[in-house]
Amino acid sequence: MYQQLFTPSVQHTLDLIGIFVFAISGALLAVRKNFDVFGIAVLAEVTALGGGLFRDLVIGAVPPAAFTDLGYFVTPLLATVLVFFLHPHVERLQAGVNVFDAAGLGLFCVAGTTKAYDYGLGLTASACLGLATAVGGGVLRDVLANEVPSLLRWDRDLYAVPAIVGAAMVALCIRFDALTPLTSGLAVVTAFVLRLCAMRFHWRAPRAWNRRSTVLETE
Repeated sequence: MYQQLFTPSVQHTLDLIGIFVFAISGALLAVRKNFDVFGIAVLAEVTALGGGLFRDLVIGAVPPAAFTDLGYFVTPLLATVLVFFLHPHVERLQAGVNVFDAAGLGLFCVAGTTKAYDYGLGLTASACLGLATAVGGGVLRDVLANEVPSLLRWDRDLYAVPAIVGAAMVALCIRFDALTPLTSGLAVVTAFVLRLCAMRFHWRAPRAWNRRSTVLETE
């Protein structure tokens, strides 16, 4: 029988770290979009909690942690205050958004996979839900900011693939009884580094084979 790998306090800390870095990502994008302080707070909250909220609803962890733990709600507000007063210069905002988003991607794919497995899902389903946890907040963030979600755009660097790799690593470690805080951290770092490398070297997923289209691409 599977035993919980992390104590509640460790799992809670991991969740808060992921929430904070995703909130930073959302708040930075809101500043770049010239949102007011309320808009910054909303985008930070949605980015931080959207994926975890979806995860909890799917696995039946209701009411979701976002509504039962004050820390989950307050942490994005702290990120909002930090970004509101200390955000970088406008020309550097995109770099900040990408780095924090990559960090959140790695943290959430691991946390989502482990929590889904703790609630009885199989390894494949747990990995899929880990992916949804990682990218869900970012998708909502982009939609609210009036942008096509990054993971749906062929002309954007790999976004979902690093999360898939991180979640798959966790699932494999569970399968072979090798999941520890060290291997979990390795999965986080792997997803994070893959995302950074994808941005640095412009790695992109292939489109349909032998694609022939006369339709002009739109931004």
